[in-house]
Amino acid sequence: MRASEYRFITVWRIAAPLQSVWDAIHDPSAWPHWWACVERVIEVETGARDGVGALHRYTWKGRLPYRVRFDMRVTRVEPLMSLEGEASGDVEGSGCWHFSSQNDVTIVRYEWRVRTGRGWMKLLAPIARPLFKWKHDYVMQRGAEALARRLDARLVGVEHREAQR
Repeated sequence: MRASEYRFITVWRIAAPLQSVWDAIHDPSAWPHWWACVERVIEVETGARDGVGALHRYTWKGRLPYRVRFDMRVTRVEPLMSLEGEASGDVEGSGCWHFSSQNDVTIVRYEWRVRTGRGWMKLLAPIARPLFKWKHDYVMQRGAEALARRLDARLVGVEHREAQR
């Protein structure tokens, strides 16, 4: 894996029904209403009834003074189990949400395998990698907290890690 490639894994544990968590994640156009780090989501193409083929344009912001913009095309939907897509733009690669439940806790595992698409990001990747990871973890932490608030649920825990290269 090159310096400009990233493999992040985030796990959310939320004391909420699986269906409620699925519904919130499966509707990215609503994310800016509850997830402050999602500045904007534009639906470019609708896709099939289950969402496969849908194309959304995202603008994300975090604590660092830049925004990340990319398009995400939904490539696979398995209701209440997984949601996958391919990203292109400032980052290029794939993302996959995996859903499961244990007792009254829904477990959401997000895998983000991308490489930077912007020139300055590629150039700075060898030294800025810890900052890029920190920004990703910050955005995902805020997302877990916001989703728990939206669902009036308890956030049981959040884990962040970078997969081995």
